Amino acid sequence: MADGDEETGEPGPSGDADDVTPPDGSTDTETAEDEAETSPEDESVPDETADEGDAVADGEDETQSADSETQDQGDNESTQDDETANEADGESDGPETQYNIEEEWSAGGTPEGAAQAAAPAGENDTFDGAPDDEEMPLTEHIEEMIKRLAAVIVVMGGVSLLVFPVAPDLINWLWYSYLPGSPEACEAGTSSTTACPRVYHPLGLLFSRIKVASLVGFVIALPVFVYQTYLFMRPGLYPHERRYYLAAVPTSLLLAFVGLAFSYFLVLPVIFTYFLFYSEDVAEIAFGLTETFDLILLMMGMFAAIFQIPLFIMLAIMMGVTTRHWLEQKRYYFWLGFAGFAFIFSPDPTGMAPFIVGITMVALYELTLLLLRWTGR
Repeated sequence: MADGDEETGEPGPSGDADDVTPPDGSTDTETAEDEAETSPEDESVPDETADEGDAVADGEDETQSADSETQDQGDNESTQDDETANEADGESDGPETQYNIEEEWSAGGTPEGAAQAAAPAGENDTFDGAPDDEEMPLTEHIEEMIKRLAAVIVVMGGVSLLVFPVAPDLINWLWYSYLPGSPEACEAGTSSTTACPRVYHPLGLLFSRIKVASLVGFVIALPVFVYQTYLFMRPGLYPHERRYYLAAVPTSLLLAFVGLAFSYFLVLPVIFTYFLFYSEDVAEIAFGLTETFDLILLMMGMFAAIFQIPLFIMLAIMMGVTTRHWLEQKRYYFWLGFAGFAFIFSPDPTGMAPFIVGITMVALYELTLLLLRWTGR
């Protein structure tokens, strides 16, 4: 039996034939299955790599955008810093410029730099002017000025009309205050030393009465003139400047009376005493009413105006128009102007009036500057 089994070659009952696997078939099947299972994973690897590349690119884009936003923020911050620095420079330039101007003035410079410093530096700069200041056409300014001057003329004319009836008494009082004699002695003709007024023109007495009445009106109208100039400039004045100007109104009247007293008690007596002294031994003096009275009125009116010099100087300095240092530097120019005014508007036959007027103007100018130096202005 055993031999028969070996010869036929049939498999035995033990099943050994199942354990024998063809080498090629089994290997191919497993490899195909492995490749079938592996191929989807292998295909997904490049996709995942591409996705990762896209994600990295997106991350780089986000990083770049974040950097650009950070750069924009930095630029904005730098711009704000520049604007803050410019504002700080602008704020610092104002006081520094003002300080330089004041320093220049204190050193004796001219006030011309004030207009340059007050000029606007940019389009957005604003100038805070007086509270009531507003722009007006030139024609309206001229009309306003004419109205103010007309008010002064009306006051002067009204006072002159009131004084005109008593003008002969004022003429006699002024005449015999400096010349010997009296109205009664002239009418009686009893004294040879009486300097009686003589009229060489038909209207000489009438003109003299008008002139003496006009002198009184001029003196009374001086403070009115100051007040009208205040009203004309009031919209462009600050409150403290308005107070200065209003205080100048009574001061102007006071200084006018001081000038009248100065000419009445000092200037005119010196002029007529000198005139009588050098001419009475040569010829008999005949005083004409028109010429002599013109000299008296001109001297009195001129000194009433000259004594306004201290008021105008102090008013100009208090309002910031000029400074004491500038006036001290330009004093010789003012002296020259005073001398020219004195010799042009002082028709005195003795030649003394121009010197007296000029010296008085220079003295008032220098005394005012001395007072300002003493008060520290």
